[in-house]
Amino acid sequence: MSLKQSEAIVLRTYPFRESDLLVTVFTRLEGKVRGVARAAKKSRRRFGGALEPLTQVKATYEDRERQELARLDACEVLESPLTSEVTYPRAVALEHVAELLDELLPDREVNDAVYRLVVSVVRQLRGDELSLPLTYFELWMACLMGYLPDLSGCIVCGCALNGTRAYFHALCDGLMCPQHKRLASSEMSAASRQLATHMLHTPLASLNAGVSRRRSGDLRKFLLQIIERHIEKKLVTRTMLERLSL
Repeated sequence: MSLKQSEAIVLRTYPFRESDLLVTVFTRLEGKVRGVARAAKKSRRRFGGALEPLTQVKATYEDRERQELARLDACEVLESPLTSEVTYPRAVALEHVAELLDELLPDREVNDAVYRLVVSVVRQLRGDELSLPLTYFELWMACLMGYLPDLSGCIVCGCALNGTRAYFHALCDGLMCPQHKRLASSEMSAASRQLATHMLHTPLASLNAGVSRRRSGDLRKFLLQIIERHIEKKLVTRTMLERLSL
């Protein structure tokens, strides 16, 4: 097989043998690819700092006959989140993006819309405001994966929620009106629903960075509940973000 080259975003790395790494990259050419980077712990020339999570690289790799894992030959850094100071909250935010991508994206399925979304979000995560780009990313990932329900009507009776209170529950995939809400439901404010609609029609770089965490907190809780229901597991980084109030 001939070598392939593609823009890619590094998602995860794991130790493998003495000096190798197992690497998951989200390539623009073929979607999510898992491979082995031989001697990655020793070779600065071929990898250097290119295998840090969410680094955008030009990846050179080769599929091997009868092998599930590709051979990752080299990575050239195109853009790195490490060019800005990495505080603990920012490190958790970046890991959250990487975890969502790894959990939601199927192997070898091209998705250029998600690729462009990730590049945009990682650039916005360089500042002090982390909540807004994370909310934007979670909302659009739910939308692009086909998980996002209609936020304008009750999933039980179909009545419009414009101007009325709306509720959501961990075991439901949409919003409910006051009459049909379940026990232990949480409320989503009208402001949060408006924010979601605005985000779906506005580039991230054009959004007002002054959006409060209170305004987006219930929206993010709703989105993460839906995502966890579909992947049937708890996200490791969700608890970490909640402890940081992000």
